[in-house]
Amino acid sequence: MRAFSKGIGNLKALVGHHQEGPLAIQAPIVSSYNERIRPLLDCVDRLRNLKLMQEGIQLPTIVVVGDQSSGKSSVLESLAGISLPRGQGICTRVPLIMRLQSHPSSEPELSLEFSGRVVPTDEDHIAEAISVATDEIAGKRKGISNVPLTLTVKKNGVPDLTMVDLPGITRVPVHGQPEDIYEQISAIIMEYIKPEESIILNVLSATVDFSTCESIRMSQKVDKTGERTLAVVTKADITPEGLLEKVTADDVNIGLGYVCVRNRIGQESYEEARAEEAMLFEIHPLLSKINKSMVGIPVLAQKLVQIQATIISKCLPEIVSKITDKLTASVEELNKLPQHIKSVPEAVAAFMCIISSAKESLRKIFIRGEFDEYPGETEMHSTARLAEMLSSYSDELQFISIKVEQKQKFLEEEISILEEAKGISLPNFLQRTAFLTSLQKMVNAISATPAKFVKQFWEYLQGVFVPVLMKHSENYPQLQSSIRRAAQNLVSKKREQSIDWVLQIIEMEKLTDYTCNPEYTATWHKLMESQDTFMDIINDRWKTTTLEINGIGEVEVGHLRKHLVVAEQAFDLKMRMIAYWKIVLRRLVDSMALHLLFSIQKLVNKDMETEMVNELIGHHGGGLERMLEESPSIADKRYRLNRSIKLLRESKEIVAEIMDNIAAYAD
Repeated sequence: MRAFSKGIGNLKALVGHHQEGPLAIQAPIVSSYNERIRPLLDCVDRLRNLKLMQEGIQLPTIVVVGDQSSGKSSVLESLAGISLPRGQGICTRVPLIMRLQSHPSSEPELSLEFSGRVVPTDEDHIAEAISVATDEIAGKRKGISNVPLTLTVKKNGVPDLTMVDLPGITRVPVHGQPEDIYEQISAIIMEYIKPEESIILNVLSATVDFSTCESIRMSQKVDKTGERTLAVVTKADITPEGLLEKVTADDVNIGLGYVCVRNRIGQESYEEARAEEAMLFEIHPLLSKINKSMVGIPVLAQKLVQIQATIISKCLPEIVSKITDKLTASVEELNKLPQHIKSVPEAVAAFMCIISSAKESLRKIFIRGEFDEYPGETEMHSTARLAEMLSSYSDELQFISIKVEQKQKFLEEEISILEEAKGISLPNFLQRTAFLTSLQKMVNAISATPAKFVKQFWEYLQGVFVPVLMKHSENYPQLQSSIRRAAQNLVSKKREQSIDWVLQIIEMEKLTDYTCNPEYTATWHKLMESQDTFMDIINDRWKTTTLEINGIGEVEVGHLRKHLVVAEQAFDLKMRMIAYWKIVLRRLVDSMALHLLFSIQKLVNKDMETEMVNELIGHHGGGLERMLEESPSIADKRYRLNRSIKLLRESKEIVAEIMDNIAAYAD
């Protein structure tokens, strides 16, 4: 890291040292930088060739934009010293990445790279080769594409530059062009100029008002202050009037300044064109007044190379940081993917891992009441939700019991039962059949509630159980349908077992009356304390007809004076039933709680594993074999991550290599 920091410092010093020199027009267009800077540009080009930008990491780029017929192609031809396609309409129909490299040999080397291959060409055929490659990428009609074409020019006398030339902006489609040609071109341009790492080379014609240029409007959208925009003014020789005022007034915020140039005319050689340009800005009565640091292709070349080196030195540390962060994240994401299973033993181990991890999560949720895996999802906080459900179940039993009591007047039901239970026997004995009849009526009244509660409970549990299993098997989507089916089948079986248990409990309660709880006797005795007062009231017609019974409240008893024979027995029967019914309701709630807790424990610790094994490995299964077939989504994700990791590692090596070179040069 120290070497890296040192390398960046050396690079900045080198850039700064060069910028101290004058932008002399007599400087040859060849290399404004010496050969030690070229590796920096190669580094960025290699990163671009690796398609690092597809990983979301932007690279420093000079982006050439301009309205159609602004002279954009002429500027690029002058910089590269080659001829580009010319004609009516849009000549550049794809992003053209131009890599210019100063070359000591007198023989130029030109090549095009597209569709995964490199095609050598020469100066005489380069325009035709670009047209052929463009047709292959964007089609032979007038449409455009955002798939780039790379042109490498190694030639003596060209500046060390890499630029991206974009289609010229046009609003009106011509014959063969799509109706939305403007929108398509705008989208491509905005994609390239929006990143902060992009330098915008805006080509403007001296023949127009700069403020009306579409390219200016687009660049101002993403670079309002103009700090990363450089303007090239073409056709200075055609419209020299007022040009000095335009470039000095800077009404359109061009932060990196202007460079005015003369386009090559007719069959002029590039050397002749440069000589004519130099003479034009030297002797023309109007153009000669423009500062010499703002005129000529050599000055433009020098400025571009300086700007390019400066932006690289500025962006390279951040690029390294982004590559490192992206690489770390990609490796972590890849490691989270399940290992590609290649054998049945590996499949068994993976399956048991799913079961084990799911068990632990379910124990947390259902048994220990730990919710760290689902902190914000209250429905997954099962111990709390189950406690609430059980409390509601108890309240509903109480509510139904009260409604049954309120249907008839005090002791009318008991008197009716005693009348039907009498026989030829000694009087004043409370018949046990009468108590059982009263008990059975009460149990029948609430008999549907426990079964309904059990169904609600297992429905809720399934809503937690299945998602947990799905979460722990998400890396094996080929198994999830089987796991879901096994989970639903298991819950269905457990629900039926609970319903059977509830029905048995209800039948037990109807069958007999029994409790060893001393609370029954204590409550009955306390209630019976009001019996003497009760009998006094119904035997004395002059007394009040209401009675306050401890634990029950105030009741109306006047209607019982016509049932003096059985009133005392009815009172006793009622008090016994009230005392015993409290025990019954508590027993229904307590036993329900114990049954459900036991069922949950058994489901998590034993039944789940047995059901899953039967589903996936047993005679219905074939699940382990399916585990050997990696799902397309996981396979695709694995492929993309491996490809990304390889690209990022190569990128990191490229940058590390250039940093070592810089450090070595400094030493």
